Amino acid sequence: MKIKSYLFVAAVAALMVSCGGNRGGAPSFGDNEYPVSTVGTSNAASQTTYPATIKGVQDVEIRPKTTGFLTRLCVKEGQSVGAGQLLFVIDNQQQQQAVRQAQAAVNTAQTQMNTAKLTYENNKKLFEQNVIGEYELQTAQNSFNTAQAAVSQAQAALASAKEALSFCYVKSPAAGVVGSLPFRVGALVSASGQALTTVSNNSSMEVYFSMTEKDLLNMTKNSGSAQAAVASMPTVKLQLADGTIYNHPGKVTKMSGVLDPATGTVQMIAVFPNPERLLKSGGSGSVVVPHDNNNVVVIPQSCVNEVQDKKFIYTATKDNKAKFTEIKVAPQNDGKNFVVTEGLQVGDRYITNGITKLSDGMEIVPITPERYQQKIDEQAKAMSAGDVLGAMNAADSIKTLVIAIVVGIVAIVLIFMIGMWFGSWRAKRK
Repeated sequence: MKIKSYLFVAAVAALMVSCGGNRGGAPSFGDNEYPVSTVGTSNAASQTTYPATIKGVQDVEIRPKTTGFLTRLCVKEGQSVGAGQLLFVIDNQQQQQAVRQAQAAVNTAQTQMNTAKLTYENNKKLFEQNVIGEYELQTAQNSFNTAQAAVSQAQAALASAKEALSFCYVKSPAAGVVGSLPFRVGALVSASGQALTTVSNNSSMEVYFSMTEKDLLNMTKNSGSAQAAVASMPTVKLQLADGTIYNHPGKVTKMSGVLDPATGTVQMIAVFPNPERLLKSGGSGSVVVPHDNNNVVVIPQSCVNEVQDKKFIYTATKDNKAKFTEIKVAPQNDGKNFVVTEGLQVGDRYITNGITKLSDGMEIVPITPERYQQKIDEQAKAMSAGDVLGAMNAADSIKTLVIAIVVGIVAIVLIFMIGMWFGSWRAKRK
């Protein structure tokens, strides 16, 4: 009888556990009360984000003007250099020899010119004394002019040799930061080969991004011309690759005059200061363009349904019926609200919550959003109390079930032991 009683208790406990788990449930008001707000005007700030590429204001590829072996690397990767600073030295023994030969040719020509000059001046005096004729004087003058031309030619050859020698000393054409160095000492380089490095002027950075044709048209219509639109654009922000916003704002300064037919976009350039040298040429990010909207209709995105790229909301009619209404919104938004351009007027009423339970023409009881939230809070508290009570009942049921199982096991063991003892006793009597 005790075993049966404990089994009955265990069954009752299991029943209580199964019943206790249903005390918590989803909120259900059980009426047609829906929160309704009246359309008004307000100021809204939105933004548009465009993928961007970061480049230095001046990115210069450094290439040699001559062919030869690198003998010196005068800079390191990432080093800041000034305009005219020596970067690389190329083997220049042949060029130095050419300079010496050209210099010797200049010296020879200069000596010959001096001799021709003396001869001419001497003949000039003799001609004045009627010692020689005009032919001898003119011949001496022609020799002197030829010697002068030879000096000029030799000097030009010397300048050319010096310029060829200067090509072996590769200098930076602008101030900036040295990029990667793909060549090492001993490598053969040439003017037609790979660039030796890149020097980027990163005191300020140009950020390239593309704006859609639709955005460009809207901006141009409001400003009157593309140039005026660029000049009137607000300061922009730069979102870095790690998602953070760059400390310094930028300004859009340039716009391409031609649309890319493949993408339907136009290229824009914004300039950002880079005093900390945080931005690197070749980096990526996103340009954030802010938009200020004054006296516009703003509604939460949570009360908007999207059906086939169209947006709808439920408005409340004068006789308190839900009406499925199409609206149009501005393309820019802040991720929480929409700026309504068509479909809603000041004074219209719209339903803010519970739109998944609504249907077109359904009768509703309008309440304020504050009252709606209050009812949710009240039901949440009631649900919490029910969950606590259910947990307590479940704990009691589990405790009773455990006791019943333990007692049942003890009873079975005792009955087994008694049976063994009784069987042994009968065996002894026989």
